[in-house]
Amino acid sequence: MAQQVGEIALLVRDYEEAIAWFTQKLGFALVADVPIPPTERWVTVAPPGSQVAVRLARAETERQHKQIGHQSDERVLLYLHTDDFERDHAAYAACGVRLVEAPRQERYGTVAVFEDLYSNSWDLIQLKEKS
Repeated sequence: MAQQVGEIALLVRDYEEAIAWFTQKLGFALVADVPIPPTERWVTVAPPGSQVAVRLARAETERQHKQIGHQSDERVLLYLHTDDFERDHAAYAACGVRLVEAPRQERYGTVAVFEDLYSNSWDLIQLKEKS
């Protein structure tokens, strides 16, 4: 049986602000925005061509609201792979994405941490080509 991860849920305060940030700052595409009556929506965004999407899940309970921006505590939550680190890093810097650290070389590739609009940490990674 073949399986793959389809979506990863990310708690957000507001659908519209999250959609705007992901599409305008990161260049993600709005993949789905389906009403779920009475007040919910199934909203997903993803980098163009990606098979995995991020589900923007609006927090509803007090506990969920407290978790916004802290879903992985102080760890990196998501890993965004790129085929052109310099292009994406420069684009993010130019549009005001908070870059937490300078790019660095690791044995697996080039990486830098950035934060989303809720201060969740992401790695921007360009993996080294396998020899």
